[in-house]
Amino acid sequence: MSVTMKNCVVFVSDLAKAKTFYADLLGLPIANQSEMSIEFFPGAATTLGVSLALHDDVRPLVGRHTGISLKVEKIASLCDTLRQGGVTFVEPLESSPWGKMAVVQDFDGNMFALVDR
Repeated sequence: MSVTMKNCVVFVSDLAKAKTFYADLLGLPIANQSEMSIEFFPGAATTLGVSLALHDDVRPLVGRHTGISLKVEKIASLCDTLRQGGVTFVEPLESSPWGKMAVVQDFDGNMFALVDR
């Protein structure tokens, strides 16, 4: 038996704002989009999805730390773009012995780590 990860889903309250954050500011490539969700990373074995929090059970999942890290080339340049786009930095870009990292929030408060390694 083989088990692999298909996708991670982050719940949001506004899909248009989510598209601005994930596609326009972060630059994630869109694989699929519907009225309820957007899936990123076409052709990848594992995708990232954002989905409207339409049910009472998932509304509490909007606006929290996702535990997701995104590996970024040219991380300083992306952080500048995000700052100019009004993105909130929970932790600013910092260097450490294991690389550079920043933690940002989407417009709903969902947090992601951006790393360069």
